Amino acid sequence: MRYMSEFLHQEVPKTGTSMPAYYRRALLVGETVLACYFLISIALIWLTTGKLEWLPIITLIATGLCLRSIDKMNPRINLVCFASIILIWVTWFVHMFGWSAGGTNILVPILALAYFNIFEPPFGKLGYFFGVVLFRIGLFAYSLIHTPAGSFGHAESFVFQVVNSLVPLFMLAYCFMLFSSSIQASERELTINNQHLHKEAGTDPLTGLPNRRAMLDSIEAYQKSFPYETFSIAIADIDFFKKVNDTYGHNCGDYTLKELSSLFLSRAGEAYQVCRWGGEEFCFFLPQMNLDEAGVIMRDLHIAVGKMPLHYEEIDFSITLTIGLTENDFHSSLDKLMDEADRKLYMGKADGRNQVVI
Repeated sequence: MRYMSEFLHQEVPKTGTSMPAYYRRALLVGETVLACYFLISIALIWLTTGKLEWLPIITLIATGLCLRSIDKMNPRINLVCFASIILIWVTWFVHMFGWSAGGTNILVPILALAYFNIFEPPFGKLGYFFGVVLFRIGLFAYSLIHTPAGSFGHAESFVFQVVNSLVPLFMLAYCFMLFSSSIQASERELTINNQHLHKEAGTDPLTGLPNRRAMLDSIEAYQKSFPYETFSIAIADIDFFKKVNDTYGHNCGDYTLKELSSLFLSRAGEAYQVCRWGGEEFCFFLPQMNLDEAGVIMRDLHIAVGKMPLHYEEIDFSITLTIGLTENDFHSSLDKLMDEADRKLYMGKADGRNQVVI
Protein backbone atom coordinates (compact mmCIF):
# COMPACT_ATOMS: atom_id res chain seq x y z
CA MET A 1 0.00 0.00 0.00
CA ARG A 2 2.89 2.36 0.72
CA TYR A 3 4.17 2.04 -2.85
CA MET A 4 0.70 2.63 -4.26
CA SER A 5 0.36 5.73 -2.08
CA GLU A 6 3.75 7.01 -3.26
CA PHE A 7 2.74 6.32 -6.86
CA LEU A 8 -0.55 8.21 -6.53
CA HIS A 9 1.10 11.21 -4.84
CA GLN A 10 4.11 11.57 -7.14
CA GLU A 11 4.69 15.09 -8.44
CA VAL A 12 4.28 15.60 -12.18
CA PRO A 13 6.32 18.26 -14.05
CA LYS A 14 4.60 20.89 -16.14
CA THR A 15 4.07 19.78 -19.70
CA GLY A 16 5.70 22.94 -21.00
CA THR A 17 9.13 21.62 -19.99
CA SER A 18 11.29 19.82 -22.53
CA MET A 19 10.74 16.13 -23.21
CA PRO A 20 13.36 13.82 -21.64
CA ALA A 21 15.77 12.45 -24.25
CA TYR A 22 15.02 8.82 -23.35
CA TYR A 23 11.27 9.34 -23.74
CA ARG A 24 11.71 11.11 -27.08
CA ARG A 25 13.79 8.17 -28.33
CA ALA A 26 11.13 5.74 -27.09
CA LEU A 27 8.39 7.62 -28.94
CA LEU A 28 10.56 7.94 -32.04
CA VAL A 29 11.38 4.23 -32.16
CA GLY A 30 7.87 3.16 -31.12
CA GLU A 31 6.18 5.21 -33.81
CA THR A 32 8.79 4.24 -36.43
CA VAL A 33 8.24 0.54 -35.68
CA LEU A 34 4.47 1.10 -35.73
CA ALA A 35 4.71 2.74 -39.16
CA CYS A 36 6.77 -0.21 -40.42
CA TYR A 37 4.20 -2.58 -38.92
CA PHE A 38 1.37 -0.86 -40.79
CA LEU A 39 3.40 -0.97 -44.01
CA ILE A 40 4.03 -4.71 -43.58
CA SER A 41 0.35 -5.27 -42.72
CA ILE A 42 -0.77 -3.43 -45.84
CA ALA A 43 1.50 -5.64 -47.94
CA LEU A 44 0.40 -8.86 -46.18
CA ILE A 45 -3.30 -8.03 -46.49
CA TRP A 46 -2.88 -7.14 -50.17
CA LEU A 47 -1.01 -10.40 -50.84
CA THR A 48 -3.63 -12.39 -48.91
CA THR A 49 -6.87 -10.74 -50.04
CA GLY A 50 -5.79 -8.94 -53.19
CA LYS A 51 -7.16 -5.67 -51.75
CA LEU A 52 -5.57 -2.43 -50.58
CA GLU A 53 -7.56 -1.62 -47.44
CA TRP A 54 -8.05 2.09 -46.75
CA LEU A 55 -7.80 2.03 -42.91
CA PRO A 56 -4.23 0.62 -42.69
CA ILE A 57 -3.15 3.32 -45.12
CA ILE A 58 -4.80 6.01 -42.96
CA THR A 59 -3.13 4.67 -39.78
CA LEU A 60 0.22 4.63 -41.60
CA ILE A 61 -0.20 8.29 -42.63
CA ALA A 62 -1.36 9.27 -39.12
CA THR A 63 1.68 7.57 -37.57
CA GLY A 64 3.93 9.42 -40.01
CA LEU A 65 2.37 12.73 -38.93
CA CYS A 66 2.98 11.84 -35.26
CA LEU A 67 6.60 11.09 -36.08
CA ARG A 68 7.08 14.44 -37.82
CA SER A 69 5.54 16.33 -34.89
CA ILE A 70 7.38 14.63 -31.99
CA ASP A 71 9.48 17.73 -31.25
CA LYS A 72 6.55 20.13 -31.71
CA MET A 73 3.72 18.26 -30.02
CA ASN A 74 3.11 18.07 -26.29
CA PRO A 75 4.31 14.61 -25.07
CA ARG A 76 0.92 13.81 -23.54
CA ILE A 77 -0.90 14.72 -26.76
CA ASN A 78 1.55 12.68 -28.81
CA LEU A 79 0.93 9.69 -26.54
CA VAL A 80 -2.85 10.12 -26.92
CA CYS A 81 -2.45 10.18 -30.71
CA PHE A 82 -0.20 7.09 -30.58
CA ALA A 83 -2.73 5.23 -28.42
CA SER A 84 -5.69 6.34 -30.57
CA ILE A 85 -4.06 5.08 -33.76
CA ILE A 86 -3.42 1.69 -32.14
CA LEU A 87 -6.98 1.44 -30.76
CA ILE A 88 -8.47 2.24 -34.15
CA TRP A 89 -6.18 -0.26 -35.87
CA VAL A 90 -6.87 -3.08 -33.38
CA THR A 91 -10.62 -2.52 -33.58
CA TRP A 92 -10.54 -2.67 -37.37
CA PHE A 93 -8.21 -5.68 -37.38
CA VAL A 94 -10.40 -7.74 -35.02
CA HIS A 95 -13.51 -6.73 -36.98
CA MET A 96 -11.91 -7.79 -40.26
CA PHE A 97 -9.90 -10.88 -39.29
CA GLY A 98 -11.08 -12.00 -35.88
CA TRP A 99 -9.33 -12.64 -32.60
CA SER A 100 -6.98 -15.48 -33.51
CA ALA A 101 -4.52 -13.46 -35.61
CA GLY A 102 -3.20 -11.73 -32.48
CA GLY A 103 -3.98 -8.14 -33.42
CA THR A 104 -4.64 -7.14 -29.79
CA ASN A 105 -0.97 -7.75 -28.85
CA ILE A 106 -0.16 -4.32 -30.23
CA LEU A 107 -2.09 -2.75 -27.34
CA VAL A 108 0.67 -3.51 -24.82
CA PRO A 109 3.18 -0.78 -25.86
CA ILE A 110 0.54 1.82 -24.96
CA LEU A 111 0.98 0.92 -21.29
CA ALA A 112 4.78 1.04 -21.46
CA LEU A 113 4.82 4.51 -23.00
CA ALA A 114 2.08 5.74 -20.65
CA TYR A 115 3.77 4.54 -17.45
CA PHE A 116 7.21 5.86 -18.37
CA ASN A 117 5.85 9.25 -19.43
CA ILE A 118 6.85 11.63 -16.61
CA PHE A 119 4.25 14.15 -17.82
CA GLU A 120 1.37 11.72 -17.34
CA PRO A 121 -0.25 12.04 -13.86
CA PRO A 122 -0.70 8.87 -11.77
CA PHE A 123 -4.45 8.66 -12.29
CA GLY A 124 -3.92 9.14 -16.01
CA LYS A 125 -1.60 6.10 -16.03
CA LEU A 126 -4.17 4.06 -14.15
CA GLY A 127 -6.74 5.26 -16.66
CA TYR A 128 -4.62 3.92 -19.52
CA PHE A 129 -4.31 0.57 -17.73
CA PHE A 130 -8.00 0.09 -17.04
CA GLY A 131 -8.91 1.53 -20.42
CA VAL A 132 -6.71 -0.97 -22.29
CA VAL A 133 -8.00 -3.88 -20.16
CA LEU A 134 -11.67 -2.96 -20.70
CA PHE A 135 -11.08 -2.28 -24.39
CA ARG A 136 -9.46 -5.70 -24.86
CA ILE A 137 -12.29 -7.47 -22.97
CA GLY A 138 -14.85 -5.60 -25.05
CA LEU A 139 -13.12 -6.60 -28.28
CA PHE A 140 -13.01 -10.22 -27.17
CA ALA A 141 -16.72 -10.14 -26.41
CA TYR A 142 -17.33 -8.55 -29.83
CA SER A 143 -15.29 -11.28 -31.55
CA LEU A 144 -17.41 -13.97 -29.90
CA ILE A 145 -20.64 -12.45 -31.17
CA HIS A 146 -19.65 -11.27 -34.67
CA THR A 147 -18.15 -13.23 -37.52
CA PRO A 148 -15.04 -11.58 -39.05
CA ALA A 149 -15.64 -9.68 -42.27
CA GLY A 150 -12.66 -11.40 -43.88
CA SER A 151 -10.56 -14.45 -43.13
CA PHE A 152 -7.03 -15.80 -43.33
CA GLY A 153 -5.83 -19.27 -44.14
CA HIS A 154 -3.73 -21.11 -41.60
CA ALA A 155 -0.45 -19.99 -43.16
CA GLU A 156 -1.50 -16.32 -43.37
CA SER A 157 -2.88 -16.42 -39.84
CA PHE A 158 0.42 -17.82 -38.60
CA VAL A 159 2.39 -15.07 -40.36
CA PHE A 160 0.19 -12.37 -38.84
CA GLN A 161 0.46 -14.00 -35.42
CA VAL A 162 4.27 -13.87 -35.71
CA VAL A 163 4.24 -10.22 -36.84
CA ASN A 164 1.72 -9.25 -34.15
CA SER A 165 3.90 -10.87 -31.51
CA LEU A 166 7.30 -9.64 -32.66
CA VAL A 167 6.38 -5.99 -33.15
CA PRO A 168 4.97 -5.22 -29.65
CA LEU A 169 7.64 -7.36 -27.94
CA PHE A 170 10.38 -5.52 -29.83
CA MET A 171 8.84 -2.16 -28.91
CA LEU A 172 8.59 -3.23 -25.27
CA ALA A 173 12.16 -4.54 -25.17
CA TYR A 174 13.54 -1.35 -26.69
CA CYS A 175 11.49 0.89 -24.40
CA PHE A 176 12.53 -1.05 -21.29
CA MET A 177 16.17 -0.89 -22.40
CA LEU A 178 15.91 2.89 -22.77
CA PHE A 179 14.04 3.41 -19.53
CA SER A 180 16.22 1.08 -17.44
CA SER A 181 19.40 2.60 -18.89
CA SER A 182 18.13 6.08 -18.09
CA ILE A 183 17.11 5.11 -14.55
CA GLN A 184 20.42 3.33 -13.91
CA ALA A 185 22.38 6.29 -15.29
CA SER A 186 20.41 8.68 -13.07
CA GLU A 187 20.85 6.47 -10.00
CA ARG A 188 24.55 6.04 -10.76
CA GLU A 189 25.03 9.80 -11.11
CA LEU A 190 23.00 10.43 -7.95
CA THR A 191 25.03 7.86 -6.00
CA ILE A 192 28.33 9.35 -7.19
CA ASN A 193 27.15 12.88 -6.37
CA ASN A 194 25.97 11.76 -2.93
CA GLN A 195 29.33 10.11 -2.31
CA HIS A 196 31.12 13.31 -3.32
CA LEU A 197 28.83 15.41 -1.14
CA HIS A 198 29.27 13.02 1.78
CA LYS A 199 33.03 13.15 1.35
CA GLU A 200 33.03 16.94 1.09
CA ALA A 201 30.76 17.24 4.14
CA GLY A 202 33.18 15.11 6.15
CA THR A 203 36.42 16.64 4.85
CA ASP A 204 38.37 19.66 6.05
CA PRO A 205 38.85 21.81 2.92
CA LEU A 206 42.30 23.13 3.90
CA THR A 207 44.12 19.96 4.94
CA GLY A 208 42.07 17.30 3.18
CA LEU A 209 41.76 15.42 6.48
CA PRO A 210 38.42 14.21 7.82
CA ASN A 211 36.69 16.83 9.95
CA ARG A 212 35.32 16.53 13.49
CA ARG A 213 31.94 15.13 12.42
CA ALA A 214 33.54 12.44 10.27
CA MET A 215 35.87 11.40 13.09
CA LEU A 216 33.04 11.14 15.62
CA ASP A 217 31.01 9.05 13.14
CA SER A 218 33.99 6.75 12.65
CA ILE A 219 34.54 6.24 16.38
CA GLU A 220 30.82 5.69 17.02
CA ALA A 221 30.69 3.12 14.21
CA TYR A 222 33.68 1.32 15.74
CA GLN A 223 32.02 1.27 19.15
CA LYS A 224 28.86 -0.24 17.70
CA SER A 225 30.75 -2.87 15.71
CA PHE A 226 33.26 -3.75 18.45
CA PRO A 227 31.66 -2.87 21.80
CA TYR A 228 34.20 -4.90 23.79
CA GLU A 229 37.35 -3.72 21.99
CA THR A 230 39.62 -1.15 23.56
CA PHE A 231 40.75 1.99 21.79
CA SER A 232 42.51 5.23 22.58
CA ILE A 233 41.89 8.85 21.66
CA ALA A 234 44.40 11.68 21.48
CA ILE A 235 43.98 15.39 20.90
CA ALA A 236 47.04 17.33 19.72
CA ASP A 237 47.55 21.08 19.57
CA ILE A 238 50.33 23.04 17.81
CA ASP A 239 52.30 24.98 20.40
CA PHE A 240 52.32 28.77 19.91
CA PHE A 241 50.54 28.51 16.58
CA LYS A 242 49.20 32.04 16.96
CA LYS A 243 52.79 33.24 16.95
CA VAL A 244 53.36 31.54 13.59
CA ASN A 245 50.34 33.34 12.13
CA ASP A 246 51.22 36.69 13.68
CA THR A 247 54.91 36.53 12.73
CA TYR A 248 54.83 34.96 9.26
CA GLY A 249 51.22 35.50 8.17
CA HIS A 250 48.14 33.33 7.80
CA ASN A 251 49.36 31.81 4.54
CA CYS A 252 52.34 30.44 6.43
CA GLY A 253 49.93 29.14 9.06
CA ASP A 254 47.93 27.33 6.36
CA TYR A 255 51.15 25.90 4.94
CA THR A 256 52.07 24.61 8.40
CA LEU A 257 48.71 22.90 8.88
CA LYS A 258 48.94 21.21 5.48
CA GLU A 259 52.51 20.02 6.02
CA LEU A 260 51.64 18.69 9.44
CA SER A 261 48.61 16.88 8.03
CA SER A 262 50.80 15.26 5.36
CA LEU A 263 53.18 14.04 8.05
CA PHE A 264 50.31 12.59 10.08
CA LEU A 265 48.94 10.74 7.06
CA SER A 266 52.34 9.42 6.00
CA ARG A 267 52.85 7.79 9.41
CA ALA A 268 49.28 6.63 10.02
CA GLY A 269 49.27 3.25 8.29
CA GLU A 270 46.97 0.95 10.28
CA ALA A 271 47.94 2.58 13.57
CA TYR A 272 45.50 5.48 13.73
CA GLN A 273 42.98 7.72 12.03
CA VAL A 274 43.48 11.46 12.20
CA CYS A 275 41.22 14.46 11.65
CA ARG A 276 41.42 18.19 11.93
CA TRP A 277 39.52 18.80 15.15
CA GLY A 278 39.39 22.56 14.71
CA GLY A 279 41.83 25.45 14.36
CA GLU A 280 45.30 24.07 15.14
CA GLU A 281 43.97 21.00 16.96
CA PHE A 282 44.01 17.45 15.60
CA CYS A 283 42.29 14.33 16.91
CA PHE A 284 43.68 10.79 16.68
CA PHE A 285 41.70 7.57 16.94
CA LEU A 286 43.80 4.50 17.74
CA PRO A 287 41.65 1.35 17.47
CA GLN A 288 42.57 -1.80 19.45
CA MET A 289 45.25 0.08 21.36
CA ASN A 290 45.50 0.54 25.11
CA LEU A 291 47.09 3.57 26.73
CA ASP A 292 50.63 2.14 26.69
CA GLU A 293 50.49 1.09 23.03
CA ALA A 294 48.92 4.36 21.95
CA GLY A 295 51.49 6.26 24.05
CA VAL A 296 54.34 4.75 22.03
CA ILE A 297 52.68 5.82 18.76
CA MET A 298 51.99 9.34 20.00
CA ARG A 299 55.49 9.84 21.42
CA ASP A 300 57.05 8.76 18.14
CA LEU A 301 54.75 11.13 16.28
CA HIS A 302 55.54 13.91 18.73
CA ILE A 303 59.28 13.47 18.10
CA ALA A 304 58.77 13.36 14.32
CA VAL A 305 56.88 16.66 14.38
CA GLY A 306 59.65 18.32 16.38
CA LYS A 307 62.21 17.19 13.79
CA MET A 308 60.10 18.13 10.77
CA PRO A 309 61.76 20.98 8.82
CA LEU A 310 59.39 23.70 7.64
CA HIS A 311 60.36 26.10 4.89
CA TYR A 312 57.96 28.81 3.78
CA GLU A 313 59.24 31.28 1.18
CA GLU A 314 62.55 32.40 2.79
CA ILE A 315 61.61 31.31 6.30
CA ASP A 316 62.91 28.19 8.05
CA PHE A 317 61.17 27.26 11.26
CA SER A 318 59.88 24.31 13.28
CA ILE A 319 56.94 23.52 15.53
CA THR A 320 56.10 21.29 18.47
CA LEU A 321 52.96 19.56 19.69
CA THR A 322 51.25 19.06 22.99
CA ILE A 323 49.18 15.88 23.08
CA GLY A 324 46.56 14.62 25.51
CA LEU A 325 45.86 10.87 25.39
CA THR A 326 43.11 8.77 26.98
CA GLU A 327 41.85 5.18 26.75
CA ASN A 328 38.33 3.82 26.46
CA ASP A 329 37.19 2.79 29.95
CA PHE A 330 34.03 1.00 28.66
CA HIS A 331 31.65 3.07 30.77
CA SER A 332 32.27 6.70 29.75
CA SER A 333 30.46 8.22 26.80
CA LEU A 334 32.39 9.37 23.76
CA ASP A 335 31.93 12.99 24.83
CA LYS A 336 33.44 12.18 28.23
CA LEU A 337 36.43 10.48 26.60
CA MET A 338 36.97 13.51 24.38
CA ASP A 339 36.76 15.80 27.41
CA GLU A 340 39.33 13.64 29.21
CA ALA A 341 41.77 13.82 26.27
CA ASP A 342 41.20 17.57 26.10
CA ARG A 343 41.77 17.92 29.84
CA LYS A 344 45.13 16.14 29.54
CA LEU A 345 46.05 18.34 26.60
CA TYR A 346 45.55 21.47 28.70
CA MET A 347 47.46 19.88 31.57
CA GLY A 348 50.41 19.56 29.15
CA LYS A 349 50.02 23.14 28.00
CA ALA A 350 49.97 24.38 31.59
CA ASP A 351 53.07 22.30 32.29
CA GLY A 352 55.22 23.90 29.61
CA ARG A 353 53.85 22.38 26.34
CA ASN A 354 55.81 20.14 23.89
CA GLN A 355 54.88 16.84 25.54
CA VAL A 356 52.54 13.84 25.52
CA VAL A 357 50.31 13.57 28.58
CA ILE A 358 49.01 10.06 29.33
